[in-house]
Amino acid sequence: MALIQHSLPYHHDSAMLFARIKHLRWPMFLDSAQMLNVNTQKPSSQFGRYDILVADPAITFVTTGPHTVIEHANVKTVSEDDPFLLIKQALLNTPSAHSEYPFTGGALGYFSYDLGRRIEKLPTIALNDTQMPEMMVGIYDWAIVVDHREKTAQLVSHQFYTSADTWDMVCALCVEEPPSKQSKFEVETALVSNFDETSYQKAFTKVQRYIHAGDCYQINLAQRFSAQVSGDSWQCYQTLRTVSPAPFMAYMDLSVDEHKTLQVMSVSPERFLQLMGQQVETRPIKGTRPRYDDPQQDLQSAIELVTSLKDRAENVMIVDLLRNDIGKVCERGSVKAEKLFHLQSFANVHHLVSFVTGKLDHQYTAVDLLKSCFPGGSITGAPKLRAMEIIEELEPHRRGIYCGAIGYIGFDGDMDMNITIRTAVVIDKMIYFYAGGGVVADSTSEKEYKETLDKASNFFTAMEMLRKTKS
Repeated sequence: MALIQHSLPYHHDSAMLFARIKHLRWPMFLDSAQMLNVNTQKPSSQFGRYDILVADPAITFVTTGPHTVIEHANVKTVSEDDPFLLIKQALLNTPSAHSEYPFTGGALGYFSYDLGRRIEKLPTIALNDTQMPEMMVGIYDWAIVVDHREKTAQLVSHQFYTSADTWDMVCALCVEEPPSKQSKFEVETALVSNFDETSYQKAFTKVQRYIHAGDCYQINLAQRFSAQVSGDSWQCYQTLRTVSPAPFMAYMDLSVDEHKTLQVMSVSPERFLQLMGQQVETRPIKGTRPRYDDPQQDLQSAIELVTSLKDRAENVMIVDLLRNDIGKVCERGSVKAEKLFHLQSFANVHHLVSFVTGKLDHQYTAVDLLKSCFPGGSITGAPKLRAMEIIEELEPHRRGIYCGAIGYIGFDGDMDMNITIRTAVVIDKMIYFYAGGGVVADSTSEKEYKETLDKASNFFTAMEMLRKTKS
């Protein structure tokens, strides 16, 4: 089916466009961090080229435990089939040709870390207090694609499911003034962690015992922060994206109604998987140092990271794990580590990033690639299954969306997914976010604990900015 296009006015900050459609059902915004720099008041160009905005999916998939609820045309069915297979089948029903745009419709949503339970058999120890679904994915038949290089905004659709009336409604919405009604977002209580430094050290010591016993080489150990909140989480996301811009950000509102809310706010710096045609890329992050206001101190911190043998060794462990994961579905001999230990600097931390590529075997699809690598090795540890078992034992709560993936799989077969680090969820007037780090044999508890606080520092800043003031 031919691609239908409608040009829209371009603006460097796509949040203004998203505000016009975010009242629709299941709105999602894949955000490349193009916005006004708060210091220079000039458009930022540090990160990505495209923003993708969607809403009002034709089909939705919500997986909780063994069941996936599928809703299409207001009819709900329940399946116990593999959730990855359900998405794969839905996309195979509506294939499209590649176009000049990264996404012209398809599957978009989140795959939580705990969806890994449908791939591997894991113990049930950590408390599942949020009861967050393991997967929430929509099949979207129209999308707004903003190209910051060409300075264009296009509404696109193959109209597999979209009627002429719906198309006209969306075209009109995109040029109307957005609804002005918003309730102020406020953080009402102090942040609480499920680890303090003492309990973190106990968990760290157990990790060290497992490493020295030969169970594992590296474990990603994380702590969760939470607080009571009220108001419109879109305001919270706008604060986060100003404080902590990153290349793979996302906002989504998956609330049932105003009384049962679920919003996701991701300011992730890490690409999990990209598939363009048959070309596969993953960009694991391992190695972190804090940023400093003093330029000399900041440079020294970056040099210390780049020259750290420990951080390089951690990075190589995960590169090897991901080479193995994508190698399951890539052509033999095509998997390569293209670039190792590349320094990337973000608002609050420096990171070491490596680039691993491959060529997808013709017999596999993007969904097969995603499943073969899920969850991402950079946020479990190595070997992956044993690392996940140890995480389940030592972390007090299930991770939910943290360390899962957010992104799209298009009707054309292409895919782009982030790793959901630096990601918060608001569920029924509570906000939750995690920060973790890779523990290896020569790690120290004090440094690893501090690293988790460094990674969460921009969230702390945003929460303080949004803290409810006493009258």
